[in-house]
Amino acid sequence: MTEFTVNPLRPTGTDLDVSIVIPIYNEYDNLPDLVAQVEQAMRATGLSWELICVDDGSRDGSDRLLAELAAERPWLKPLYLNRNYGQSTAMQAGFDAARGATLITLDGDLQNDPADIPRLLKELQAYPDIDILSGWRKDRQDRTLTRKLPSRLANALISYITGVKLHDYGCSLKLYRREALEHVRLYGELHRFIPALAGQFGARVMELPVNHRPRTRGKSKYGLDRTVRVLLDLLWVKFLLRFLHRPMHAFGGTGAFMLFLGFVILAWLSFEKLVLGEHIGGRPLLLLGVMLMLMGVQFLGLGVIGELLTRIYHEPGGGKQYVLRPAPRPGRVRSEGEGVRREEGGSEG
Repeated sequence: MTEFTVNPLRPTGTDLDVSIVIPIYNEYDNLPDLVAQVEQAMRATGLSWELICVDDGSRDGSDRLLAELAAERPWLKPLYLNRNYGQSTAMQAGFDAARGATLITLDGDLQNDPADIPRLLKELQAYPDIDILSGWRKDRQDRTLTRKLPSRLANALISYITGVKLHDYGCSLKLYRREALEHVRLYGELHRFIPALAGQFGARVMELPVNHRPRTRGKSKYGLDRTVRVLLDLLWVKFLLRFLHRPMHAFGGTGAFMLFLGFVILAWLSFEKLVLGEHIGGRPLLLLGVMLMLMGVQFLGLGVIGELLTRIYHEPGGGKQYVLRPAPRPGRVRSEGEGVRREEGGSEG
């Protein structure tokens, strides 16, 4: 039996030590084993815990099976979404309902191994300077062409753009201290970007290798079309991290460049018309100059509107643009030379 000291995992004001959140979508065949394996892993820790399975509009009877399993297990807390909203929304529903000081996520297809949870909890407890512990499917049991290769390219791109470098953003097995998620809201496909989103509020991230198992039952819900959705959400995340508090820098800079370029073009055409006496009415360059001037004004207007919205959000009655961090937890701090990656969260500039 793994021994834990409870206090570092459960600060004052939380009801439980651990909340495990699992989105469920058409996983009828996997549910009994999933619940049993999570129970086996958590009972070995001696911590207080709950399992929140969020049924995301399943159509294979997963919701009814969850209700049956929960009737005999008081620690199993199912949530039922009225339609299929997607994994991010299902996770957010689970986070909203969670009562634990440490939140854990994993997939419902049993490719993540619940037996890893006690080891990861012990690691999170040992290093109080870490806010998010992310799993790394180092020996991934998926097809190379359709899953592993696109995943490697996406992880490299996400790490480069967000500045929070992880081998495996797509691994659902992650541990979060509750305060790390306090200011993070999920929608779209943003669940895979949680480390980067939390990083803008100063969350510190570490990753550890975890076991990954092949899917033996059920059908995968992911395909290559997911790549397009991830790229679109990545553009939003990049804007969010860099320009959330200064939208004029994004739109105003582009608008100013267009205005300058349009002004130069129109000034040159005016010189040709007034000084050289040339005819400029039918020249495409005239249309380009006018278009650039109009687009520049529009982009500047978007920047002004963005700044006004930012002021409305941050000024009296709105949200603060900073987050105060509590006093450091006593305990050991992991050094960079100990062989496990740790990334300081944060955005550029």
